[in-house]
Order: sequence, then C-alpha cells, then structure tokens
Amino acid sequence: MSTTLPFRVRRRAINAEFELGRYDGFNGMKYDKTIRLKDGRALRLRNGEERDARDALAIFILGHEQTDYLLSYPDENDMTVDDEARFLAKKATSADEIELLASIGDRIVGLAGIERVGRFDKIKRRATFGLHVDQEFWGLGIGRALTRACVECARIAGYAQLELEVVAENERAVALYRSEGFVEFGRNPRGFLSRKTGWRELTLMRLELD
Repeated sequence: MSTTLPFRVRRRAINAEFELGRYDGFNGMKYDKTIRLKDGRALRLRNGEERDARDALAIFILGHEQTDYLLSYPDENDMTVDDEARFLAKKATSADEIELLASIGDRIVGLAGIERVGRFDKIKRRATFGLHVDQEFWGLGIGRALTRACVECARIAGYAQLELEVVAENERAVALYRSEGFVEFGRNPRGFLSRKTGWRELTLMRLELD
C-alpha cells in the first residue's frame, strides 16, 4: 500500500495494547501499539527513533523502488543515515508531528507520519499525512493500522483536519482512505510527471477531526 508522502519528499479484528497521548512540547507524542494482523502475526506501531535510522531509510528507499505512486525516485534521495537519525530525533520530540514505524518482529515493514501545514493561525490546525508499506506485506491490514494510528495522533495533537494526496488510479489506497472517513475535495490532473507514464492525476482528500 503506497500513497504520496508530502511530509517525506526528501532532500528528506484488532486486539491492542497501547500507550498514547502523554504529550508536551519537550517529550512529544508517544505512540506504542501492538495489533494482530490478518495472518495472525503481531504488528507493532511506534515512534521512530534515532537507532532506527538505517532501517527506516532503507524502507523509505525500497518504497520508491517498488511503486511509481510516491513523489520521488530512489536516485533523487540524498539523505544519509545520519540525516535520517536527525529527522527521527526531531519527530520523536515534536508536540504536533510524528513519524511512525510498523514492524513485524525486528523487521520494519512500513512507515507513516503527520506533519503540520504551518504555524500561522489560519492554517495551524491542518496537518498532512502519508504512508508506505513494503509491497511484500500488502493485504494484511498494515496500511489501515498506520492510517488509524496517524488519525489518533492528529487528534491528540489538536488538529481539526488531516489531509492527503493520492494518485487517482491507486484504487486500493483511495478505497482505504474512504473507508476510514476521508472525503475527496479536489483533483490535480497534473499532480506530478512520471518518468514512466507522464502526468499523473492526484486526488485530494481530507478528514475532519472535530
């Protein structure tokens, strides 16, 4: 499951136990939740940390190799492991942004996050959202779990609206977001120019949180 990742265009039946919402400007949002996947395996969703930098960067690059639905190509990534570590450290202490990792055992199989649109009063209650799941693990419910985790975090952070962009022909992703309450509010017929297929249309979606 892949969607566009506006926050990561880099130069950059559920049984759960979770800890969520102890949150302030210094310690940031803390998220740690384990669910049972469709195949019975346990999936852990948690904050990314500095120690995850190498694996998180690897899954980010892998995602851009697996699908043309993301906003950049692997050869355009100039992030180093040290850059990734700083990125994760910053998100781990943010009061209103978060980078989540999904793992099965010791293997990271997906990532997602929310990022504020801006600090100005007129837009400070809007956030953007994006995710990627390793193609090997599609169809197990990981994309849905990451989506719900980001919605939870966005509410905790006090946002009024969560927004995303998704390639219009990515029907699986669009269906997922619709089933989780996101509604379409527009289209961009020239959302990005693919090296393989030319211009791709993006669907703009949003979820009201209050």
